[in-house]
Parts: sequence; C-alpha cells; structure tokens
Amino acid sequence: MKATIERATLLKSLSHVQSVVERRNTIPILSNVLIEASAGGGLRLMATDLDLQIVEEVAAIVDVAGATTVSAHTLFDIARKLPEGSEVLLEAGEGKLHVQASRSKFNLPTLPRDDFPVIAEGELPTSFELPAETLKQIIDKTRFAISTEETRYYLNGIFIHVSEDNGQPVLKAAATDGHRLARVTVARPEGADGMPDVIVPRKCVAELRKLLDEVDGSVAISLSPSKVRFGLGNAILTSKLIDGTFPDYSRVIPTGNDKMLKIDPKSFMQGVDRVATIASEKTRAVKMALDRDKITLSVTSPENGTAAEEVPGEYVSPGFEIGFNARYLLDILGQIDSDLVEVHLADAVAPTLIRENDKSSALYVLMPMRV
Repeated sequence: MKATIERATLLKSLSHVQSVVERRNTIPILSNVLIEASAGGGLRLMATDLDLQIVEEVAAIVDVAGATTVSAHTLFDIARKLPEGSEVLLEAGEGKLHVQASRSKFNLPTLPRDDFPVIAEGELPTSFELPAETLKQIIDKTRFAISTEETRYYLNGIFIHVSEDNGQPVLKAAATDGHRLARVTVARPEGADGMPDVIVPRKCVAELRKLLDEVDGSVAISLSPSKVRFGLGNAILTSKLIDGTFPDYSRVIPTGNDKMLKIDPKSFMQGVDRVATIASEKTRAVKMALDRDKITLSVTSPENGTAAEEVPGEYVSPGFEIGFNARYLLDILGQIDSDLVEVHLADAVAPTLIRENDKSSALYVLMPMRV
C-alpha cells in the first residue's frame, strides 16, 4: 500500500475513528485503525471496539492499492504534531507502516488486515432519514439523563420508539437514571412505521453527536432489533443496540400536578447555581420555598454554612417547600431555550414536571429530595 494524503484530511478523519478505540485493550488488533487504499483513489479508515464501528472515506492519491492496520492513537498523535499544510506519505510493507511528511519520518509496527474484526450488520429492515438538526436536538435534550449505573445496563442509552400522540404518528426518544427523565417527541419520519423499540448505547450516542456537527443535510438511519447504522456523509457509524427492556417510563410522567410555577429559566438557573456553591458534594440539595410570586432558594450545609436567594416567578397556588438535587435541576434548565419555563408541582415527594409549554417537543421529570 502506498498513498499520499493531506495532513488536515488525515487528522480530521483520525480524530473521528480513534475516539471509538478504547485506550486499554486486551486484544491488540482493537487498538488499531484499518487503512484501506483503493485502486480508484481514496482511503477508507475503520475502527471498532466490537460493539461500535466507524468507517470513513477520505480523498487521497493512491499509488499502490492495499490495506494495513496500525495503532490508531499513535497515528493520530503523529498527524496532530505534523506541520500544517504538509502532505503525508503512507507506505506499508514488511510489517511496518512508513509515515513521511516534510522532514519527519516514522516507522510504525502493523498487524495484518485479515485479523481486523468487522461487525456483521445482517439485515437492517427499518430505514428512514432524520435531519441532522433534529437528531442533534434529540441527543442534546436527553443524553444528560442517561444512567451510568452498569447494573441497570438497560438504562445506559437513549430509548427510541414510535408512538401515537393525539392520533398523530410520532417518534419518541427518552433517557432516565431513576432520578430524572428526559423525553423528546418529533414527527415520525417516513419509513419508521413498525420499527422495533431500540436502546442506543451511551458511547454510540457520544460518537454520533460529535459527527453530527459536520453533517448539514439528513442522516440515513437503518436498524434491526439488535443493530443500528447511521449514514453521515463520508462516515458510517454502526453499533450494537442494548439487549434489554426499557421500563415503561410514561407511568412516571405526572398528569395531575396542579401547582404551576412560571419562571425565567436563566435567572432560576443562576440562583440555583449560586446557592449550590455551598451545598455538600454528596447530596447537592437545594430547598425551594414557594410563596405567592416569591420563590426562595436555600442551602444549609453543616460544613459550609447557609445560603439563600429570592428569585422572581409567577406562582399563585398554596405555598410549600420542596428539595431538589441542584446538578439535576441545572442540567434540565440548561436545555430550556425559551424565556419562560413551566414547573408543574404536586407536593414535596411527588415527581415534578418541567417543560417550556404544552406545545414543546421536550419534557423533563425530576424526583424531589428530602431536605
């Protein structure tokens, strides 16, 4: 194999593929990126961790077609440090990859292309397209609520399923860690009817979100009950899905919360953030005392003292006190784009519903804390 590629092109592609590669690997080949040079010109770079796979095609001048695998992180670090604007020569032979750019030369050990594992996709019967902006919105408004608890592995991703809302066909995405729930509803894309319920793993979500920043149009999505594939321009991301059953989250979305607080999310967020400065690391608890058009946020910490702040809001129901984890509350408020947020409350122990208004595509549920 012998090919020449621009340093910027190589660096951009390697930045995508190397992040799939785990830093610690017991199987040496999984530390490598597969580089294939085709006779028609162009390089194909591929990396996998056996659950997630990325393939990207980039422009290059190919003198000799062929393929090899080399350490993904090492090649990425080299490309990062090469002079800007340089042309990079990649030449493989005799168990080595020769990398040359400007006055720099490297010889890196390689492993045979035939040893490189590929995820077998099998049949992906459901296919549809979503605008990249819609997919970004789905991810940004839900992923903070994905659980990191390995024992409840079925919560370690975003649950995507089709449903009906007031007779309208919709696609819903939800994530929860048991303390908070985030759900986004979008119009059901053509071709998604009858799709299986799927849980897209956290790592796939993170890699997909990075790649979406460079996609302008639509993303082609194909899936089966066990695999999903995203077509993103020059890159294709394939992932195994989480094999588990997501809980019926609709049961925790409150429908009868009759106490309504309307508040500016920015001033609310800043107030919570300020008083939470002294909250203990363990609980991060903030108390909210609601009175007629007056909301008092307070924190009492045995080690750090007390803090209180009044924030303006529209509230006309009977007053009461409720506590929340400050970080969870800030995560939700950070996703609100409007000048007003509705907080639907019931009492100090019932789940609280947060949304921009009854027309917004996203809603959030937050469990209160005892404070």
